[in-house]
Amino acid sequence: MHLSERYSQLRARSEAICQGLQPEDHVVQPIVDVSPPKWHLGHTTWFFETFILIPFAADYKVFDPSYPYVFNSYYESVGARVVRTDRGNLSRPSVADVMAYRAHVDRAMQAFLTQPAPLSDSLRATIELGINHEEQHQELLITDIKYILGHNPLMPGYSTSYPKPDVPDCQQPDWISLPEGVYEMGAQGGEFCFDNELNRHKVYLAAYQVQSQLVSNADYLAFIEAGGYSDFRFWHAEGWEWVKSKPIKAPLYWHWIDGSWYHYSPEGLVPLPPHQPVCHVSYYEAWAYAQWRGLRLPTEAEWEVAQRLFQWGPRWEWTESAYLPYPGFTKAEGAIGEYNGKFMVSQMVLRGASEATTPGHSRPTYRNFFHPPLRWQFTGIRLARSI
Repeated sequence: MHLSERYSQLRARSEAICQGLQPEDHVVQPIVDVSPPKWHLGHTTWFFETFILIPFAADYKVFDPSYPYVFNSYYESVGARVVRTDRGNLSRPSVADVMAYRAHVDRAMQAFLTQPAPLSDSLRATIELGINHEEQHQELLITDIKYILGHNPLMPGYSTSYPKPDVPDCQQPDWISLPEGVYEMGAQGGEFCFDNELNRHKVYLAAYQVQSQLVSNADYLAFIEAGGYSDFRFWHAEGWEWVKSKPIKAPLYWHWIDGSWYHYSPEGLVPLPPHQPVCHVSYYEAWAYAQWRGLRLPTEAEWEVAQRLFQWGPRWEWTESAYLPYPGFTKAEGAIGEYNGKFMVSQMVLRGASEATTPGHSRPTYRNFFHPPLRWQFTGIRLARSI
């Protein structure tokens, strides 16, 4: 597929995700971790304008000089920006303004991508990064929209036309055994990957087992009914303080109504499906559940080595690994070097993908990462044990 066609499909998908929204939905920011949908649409456009069009497209005219301030996210080397907590205050630019901005940049990008002169390898790599960057924001759009509407007091459905993801029910799990040995993990290069997936390196693993299935809602409900949220023995000290201070009694979007459990979905509030994989749990909750079961979470090395032996993809899976650089990791020069490296502290790695991940965006070496209390992403649990 030609790069211009990939770009066109990418941009159309981002806008399709927002088709079921009202203009008012585009501005809401209930918590700092959730960005308004309008901001995502503008930020992904700013990326192509800032890193491709302005430096490389002759005669390109910036759409609005104030937009770099509005839509820069965390790139210190690019200039000042609206602080993350204030994104919900951006009643202006309007949704129509942002869509006009997208159209302006898209026209310029299409002209740039279809020019007769060949693109350099480094420029192609930056465009590829921009495509994957927007695919990441497509997943964030879905998760942020769910949070926005799921915390609306009316808990409205997202869209009647929303394609319901095909998430298979959990079956009775088997144990998959891996022998002690020296294995390799990480990306080899060649195909696209983020810099945090490099370099491929050897790891020693003691013999272990992972479950073939994710933990289901019914499995997790047993933890709740056994008093798991009120027993400090199963929690990290930090997790226990988090549970008590909120207080937390169940996964995000679960609601106890008239003697039954419900959860918020894109269709609105519906009965909790017992055999679906549990979703929207924090690392604290995943670790506590594993402790209650007398088991543990896999490390990211264990997950990557074993992943060829089980099906993955419906949920991002918490691992027991802190988000740290691989041996030989180096940050790129300039703003692109800010993409991953500076976040390698105080976060835990998740592996796999989720029902919200853009098709084709996942791979076995992909390293997602979030702070331990976060659970607005489509996060789940796979269990492991040492043997």
